[in-house]
Amino acid sequence: MSDNVERYVVEGSVMLDNLIWRRYRRETPRLAEKTLALNPGLAALGPFIPNGTVIMLPIEAPAKARVVPVIKLWD
Repeated sequence: MSDNVERYVVEGSVMLDNLIWRRYRRETPRLAEKTLALNPGLAALGPFIPNGTVIMLPIEAPAKARVVPVIKLWD
């Protein structure tokens, strides 16, 4: 198993996008496509991944913090 992949056991019947949101809790561009590439045959299971299915999820590095300028009303 590669260092940038983790094993995940599906709890309940869930759709892939919901599973990704449940796991990462943030927007993750192209993660569904990466997950399908790591798990041949996953798409053949249909829209809902059955309970107990073991899938491999890519480990995504956290996004860099966005710097927001501070607006001062008074100096």
